[in-house]
Amino acid sequence: MSTTRAQKAALFRRLAHDRILVKDGPYGTAIQKLKLGEADFRGGRDFAHDQKGNNDLLNLTQPEAIAGICRAYLEAGADVLATNTFNSNAISLADYGVEDMVREVNVAAARLTRRMADAYDTPDKPRFVVGALGPTNKTLSVSPDVNNPGHREVSFDFVRDVYKAQIEGLLEGGVDFILVETVFDTLNAKAALVAVDELAEARGEDIPVMVSMTLTDLSGRNLSGQTVEAFWNSVRHARPLTVGLNCSFGATELRPYVTTLAKTVDTLLCIYPNAGLPNEMGEYAELPEMTARLIHDWAEQGLINVIGGCCGTTPAHIAAIARAVAGLKPRAIPVIEPKLRLSGLEAFAA
Repeated sequence: MSTTRAQKAALFRRLAHDRILVKDGPYGTAIQKLKLGEADFRGGRDFAHDQKGNNDLLNLTQPEAIAGICRAYLEAGADVLATNTFNSNAISLADYGVEDMVREVNVAAARLTRRMADAYDTPDKPRFVVGALGPTNKTLSVSPDVNNPGHREVSFDFVRDVYKAQIEGLLEGGVDFILVETVFDTLNAKAALVAVDELAEARGEDIPVMVSMTLTDLSGRNLSGQTVEAFWNSVRHARPLTVGLNCSFGATELRPYVTTLAKTVDTLLCIYPNAGLPNEMGEYAELPEMTARLIHDWAEQGLINVIGGCCGTTPAHIAAIARAVAGLKPRAIPVIEPKLRLSGLEAFAA
């Protein structure tokens, strides 16, 4: 009998109680290093538009290249692999004229990542596959027209349905959990969470979800203006398996917000920072040893349950992080006093 997603979530929680779990790093950084051209992205297939830069299409046209990236992260010690599907939704794929390929791309990505994870899975070190949902390039909270604050390019129901189509493909391909990541607009994330809920009800199964916010500046807010505490109040109803932060900044800049969430969140905390801040050339120069040293300090302070890397990090970074947190106790999940907790731009507790 196959393991259900609910059972995989229970296993994940048990493991996270005993040790700090390690998530993988980004696909974008690894793909850039491959220096692929237009012909590589097309993979012999015919498209009406240029496809160079459409990283998610590589799940179909260069599957072995993506499998190689997965393999590198697994060998670095990653417990959790995300699919290469950050932009595999109809809104983002429309930039390349391939919005009709949502299901094909997501199923292929999930199956590929599942195959790689299963090849490395052992009883002592189970591997998990999470289906990655990026924020799209639209926002539900902020008008794109400065002269018309009420204008929106998309509706909530439309974004929900866009996410639902992507999630269906990921589930068909065999992911364990859904990861709603790089949340710059909380309302976009809510559309994704509603999509998960509706699919879970229709399928008659639990679909575990992970949620990760991104900050837009050092004020500690996302683009829609919420603080990390307010964000948690906005999404906690979804009972996420993990919540946390990714992208935005390196570990140094994220430290105060990780500390805040560690005290506020009564679920597992998952953080995956960039390799520092980009230099004047837009490159990330923070060495794996430095990233690992900063993460080691977080772990010693009991701040994290799941740790990985975002922009600029490499398999070498993930390997260094895995070594840095090995043997250290994971964050103890706090018991939060029951209260009426609301959120606008700020958190409010009655």
